[in-house]
Amino acid sequence: MDESAALEVTAVRAVETGDADRALWSDADREWASRSAAAEVGEGADPEVYLAHRARFALDRLGGLRPSVPRVVRALRWRPWIGALVVAGAFVAGVAVDRVGGASSINLLAPPVYALLVWNLAVYAMLAVRLAARPAWIGPLRTLLVRVAGGLRRGARGAEGPGAGLAALPGDWARLATPLYSARAARVLHLAAAAMALGVIAGMYVRGLAFEYRATWESTFLGADEVRALLAAALSPGSLLTGVAVPGVEGIAAIRAPASENAASWLHLLAGSVAAVVVIPRLALAAVVAVVERRRATRLPVALSEPYFQRLLRGFSAGPVQAHVFPYSYAAPSEALAGLEAIVSRAFGGNAAVAVQAPLAWGDDDAIAALAVPDGEGPVVALFNLTATPEAEAHGAFLDALTARAGVTRPVVAVVDEAAFRARWPGDEERLAARRTAWKDLFAGRRVAPLFADLVTPDLAAAEATLDAALQARPGATGGEDAP
Repeated sequence: MDESAALEVTAVRAVETGDADRALWSDADREWASRSAAAEVGEGADPEVYLAHRARFALDRLGGLRPSVPRVVRALRWRPWIGALVVAGAFVAGVAVDRVGGASSINLLAPPVYALLVWNLAVYAMLAVRLAARPAWIGPLRTLLVRVAGGLRRGARGAEGPGAGLAALPGDWARLATPLYSARAARVLHLAAAAMALGVIAGMYVRGLAFEYRATWESTFLGADEVRALLAAALSPGSLLTGVAVPGVEGIAAIRAPASENAASWLHLLAGSVAAVVVIPRLALAAVVAVVERRRATRLPVALSEPYFQRLLRGFSAGPVQAHVFPYSYAAPSEALAGLEAIVSRAFGGNAAVAVQAPLAWGDDDAIAALAVPDGEGPVVALFNLTATPEAEAHGAFLDALTARAGVTRPVVAVVDEAAFRARWPGDEERLAARRTAWKDLFAGRRVAPLFADLVTPDLAAAEATLDAALQARPGATGGEDAP
């Protein structure tokens, strides 16, 4: 998924998962966004394309309901002008701060240009170590640029508004986009280093037009032989690039202070060394990182295997979800069935429908043997009453038959209604926990996603979260980015 779509999808995910009470973004709004996106992309479209269109529709409507939402999203986008400003500022700094020597002379043993060369060589060594060791640390300059140009802190402040539902967005986006933003910041810093070096070169030549620089050297401990060897080593990149040779020992000895000579050839050597050691390698590194950045910007790894995305994609790929409910030894009242419909709608999409089969009587082996599950892609729901004591020979046999008829691809959900149990023993949490444990023992080892809920007054947000986690953890559940 590309960068823009991934940010919008992540933002809508933060709203829809953060607004559990549907105070900002109702089920009807969610269903509208899903229908609009499905109609826009058409049947059989790539899941990522569908999610991107759905996020765009959702953000358009959310912007009308709460203008702070699109502002927060915009604040988390990378701001290219900051990178351009950093590069331009580095060039200006290179021109402004360069001083190859004093007012009119260059001490060949101590021009400030050497500090620039040494710093960049140290950076290359550090990059080589990082490439070999692959540590997670990205360095303070790059971290600062990621925070400033990526706007994560500003996005976090904007997400704190009441009802915005975006409190998790900055963290979610940082985890997803940090590799991309890190590569982008690295490219900017390489270009800035090259720009500063070019500014230094430009400053040297501009000042050389207005002033005559004289080259000299002086040392307490070094003689002409040692100085010539040092200069030949330090300026060899410039000599190779420009073709200007470093003078021999006699030439070096002839300009020992107080003697001097016109510094034009030495400026060429210094400028060539800066270009060879800083400008060319930095531009090459920026080009390499730009390729990495471009690849990451078009391939952000949105985890489509997450329950949130799986729920959206179920409705898109299979159309309206049809849940088939099989009560066992339980004639559920209408209030409980209404609560079950609300849970199914919440967990499998607002357009999910519920088809309730006739209850199977306890111990009716013939009915279990003749059990048939209608064709479809939707979930198969086994409905139980918590007041019943679970028995492997009855409830377990029913579950085994139901999961076998459903097949390995369809999710099987076991919903245990707690309404009657709570009404009979109100406030008895110890008894409730013991009965839940007995039912969990029955479900253990079976391909079933269990859900305990008071269907008369269901906690929809809790039921949704529990069911999502159970469906992900159930045996046979698919995962990975290519999951449908």
